[in-house]
Amino acid sequence: MTAWIFYTAARRDKRRAARYTPRMPANPPDGVTVIDHPLVQVKLTQLRDVQTGSREFRARLNELSTLMVFEATRDLATQPALIQTPLAPFEGRELARPVVVAPILRAGLGLVEGMLRLLPHVSVAHIGMFRNEQTHRPESYYFKAPAHLATADVILVDPMLATGGSATGAVTQLKSAGAKSVRFVCIVSCAEGLAQLRGAHPDVRIFTAAIDPELNDRAYIVPGLGDAGDRYFGTV
Repeated sequence: MTAWIFYTAARRDKRRAARYTPRMPANPPDGVTVIDHPLVQVKLTQLRDVQTGSREFRARLNELSTLMVFEATRDLATQPALIQTPLAPFEGRELARPVVVAPILRAGLGLVEGMLRLLPHVSVAHIGMFRNEQTHRPESYYFKAPAHLATADVILVDPMLATGGSATGAVTQLKSAGAKSVRFVCIVSCAEGLAQLRGAHPDVRIFTAAIDPELNDRAYIVPGLGDAGDRYFGTV
C-alpha cells in the first residue's frame, strides 16, 4: 500500500517552530512510490528525532533500507531456476538480471548494508558527489561501477532527495557508463527534488518513505532529518 505524504504546519507557541503533521493528497505523480508501511514510518520518525544519536541512527537507517528494498525490487524480472530439494526436483525462480546497488557518497553508504542483507551477491558501485555550499549544486569527484551496468538493474541510493541535483547527476553518469535500468531509493524527498529528477530522467522510478513540503534557504529539506551523512558518521 502506498500513499503520497505531504505535511501541514501548525504554530504551537512562540517558543517552538512550526509543527508538521502528515496529510495525504489524492493524486501522486507518475513514477513516484511512497512507502507507507507502518514499520517504515515508525523507523523514519526515529531517524527524524534530534535526540537519536549516531549509533541508533545507523541501526535505524540500516533497518529502514532493508524494508525499503522490498518495495523497490517488487517488479524485478525473474526466470525459472531448476533445483533439487531433499525430496524432489523443483522449478523455482531466480533473478533474470544482475543487480547493482549504487550509493551516492557519502550518505548513500548508510543504505547499502541493509540492502546487502537481502541482496548479498550484488555488485556495489560508488558515485562520489558533494554539494557546493555556495551554489547548492552537486560536484562530482569519483565514479566506479562494474562493467556489466548495461545488463543490470541498478538501484541508486541516497537518504535525501532535496534539490535533486546530485541524483540527477548520478543517473546521468550511470547512463553514460551504459546503465539501461535505473531506479532511485531515498528516505526523505521533497517536491522540488522529485520534479528535477523526474524531469531530467522520466524513466527512473523513485521510491521514498516521505515527501516533505519545502527546502530552507540552505537547500535542506524541512522538516527533514538534518544532514544524514553527518548523523550517520558522527560528524555533526
